[in-house]
Amino acid sequence: MHFLRILNRNAERWALLVFYVMLVLTMAVEVLRRELFSYSSIWGEEIVRYSFIYLAWIGAAVAVKERAHIRIDVLMHYLGPRPKALLYIFGDLVMFLVAVIALYWSFETVHVSAKFGSVTDGLRVSKVWFLMAVPIGFALMILRLIQSFLRDLRSLRDGTPVYEGDKLFD
Repeated sequence: MHFLRILNRNAERWALLVFYVMLVLTMAVEVLRRELFSYSSIWGEEIVRYSFIYLAWIGAAVAVKERAHIRIDVLMHYLGPRPKALLYIFGDLVMFLVAVIALYWSFETVHVSAKFGSVTDGLRVSKVWFLMAVPIGFALMILRLIQSFLRDLRSLRDGTPVYEGDKLFD
């Protein structure tokens, strides 16, 4: 159970760290190769591109977890704990519905790529590995939305303030 708690708390962070380091190191190597040796590879650009795609989709799941997506919450400041929790629950349900639909349709692209055996130009690796970033991102979002929904239900039941995430500006 302790391992699952750590995984729940940090899995996306670790994945983001891996993809970010891979992106930065590959980009640095490619810049040095281009400037020092007047040579660059096609695979370097692909690694950077696909790392960035994974960063974006995993980052979207982290934003759901931390309630960090951009939102207009002017009215939320004037509401009590219960109405605020109800609005967040409604928002989570709408986002959940969209994420489930998007997850379903994102598998279509992966399926077509697997069916026809498409590979990347430089790495010559199946595109399925990179196209899976979208369904993985939506699956993580769904998991985090369920957790958020349950957390908001507890706040609604107990009458405690709902989790609103960290404020960027006050």
